Amino acid sequence: MFNGKQILITGGTGSFGNKFVKNLLQNYSPKRVVIYSRDELKQYEMQQVYNQSCMRYFIGDVRDKERITMAMQGIDYVVHAAALKQVPAAEYNPMECIKTNINGAENIIHAAVANNVDKVIALSTDKAANPINLYGATKLASDKLFVAANNMVGSCKTCFSVVRYGNVVGSRGSVVPFFKKLIERGETSLPITHPDMTRFWITLDQGVQFVIQNFQRMHGGEIFIPKIPSVRIMDLAHALAPDLATHIVGIRPGEKLHEVMVPADDSYHTYEFDDHFVIAPSISFNSRRNDFHINALHQQGQQVEIGFSYNSLDNPVFLTLEQIRDY
Repeated sequence: MFNGKQILITGGTGSFGNKFVKNLLQNYSPKRVVIYSRDELKQYEMQQVYNQSCMRYFIGDVRDKERITMAMQGIDYVVHAAALKQVPAAEYNPMECIKTNINGAENIIHAAVANNVDKVIALSTDKAANPINLYGATKLASDKLFVAANNMVGSCKTCFSVVRYGNVVGSRGSVVPFFKKLIERGETSLPITHPDMTRFWITLDQGVQFVIQNFQRMHGGEIFIPKIPSVRIMDLAHALAPDLATHIVGIRPGEKLHEVMVPADDSYHTYEFDDHFVIAPSISFNSRRNDFHINALHQQGQQVEIGFSYNSLDNPVFLTLEQIRDY
């Protein structure tokens, strides 16, 4: 579906953006791929790897409405991956997180409508479900903005949807590279926030594939959630360093013990498909489709039971130590 198309990725120099571009160039023939981000060094480094004639590198911040509107001229598809994501950093710098994650989302919406973009998918996080930290709260607000945007497009064709998934294995700032660094440094013990902590687990490749699939599935207004395994933090530590001791350091500011991707309160409008869930909008659209149990690929889902919750503790699939090592 990306052959001959023009695609823009905000925050495109991050872990997701690099993997997404690699997939695009290996499997499709896009007309133009625009990397929109604010870090010139990361763009320079990415250019050394992806320098095909279709690639464009655009310095800019999602906080800058005029700049992102200019960058989006002629674009068919947008992946909005730019965000401030570190939970403790957001707790200590709340306004910076709000400016990027909420105001930035609004700017993406206005720019997409102004340029009559075909489809926009915004990346979310499990922390947006029943949020207890500022990062999660800003991403919940962002999700609501993108869903509601389908009601403000008028005669514009632009459709907006959201993809929500859990912790990405090996992404920058996540626990795996942190643990690996400690192990390589010769530490004799790994710090554990809480021995009972669990997390959803997804690889970058899986995340990219899920986003690509949902460009084909989306009507506009859905929140797509993949069915993925959970990991116990103690199992992760033992898988990476079976001979190292662990010590408890306590849960960080704004951190949860377990993560949720489908809250029980959203079960009233959640549909289960073979490999994913869809949370339908709680609002009705005036000129858009309001039936989300069948997607654009004609795959059919079933409404979950009232009170159903998809969380990392009750998830029926947990990775074993060997599976963690394979990941």
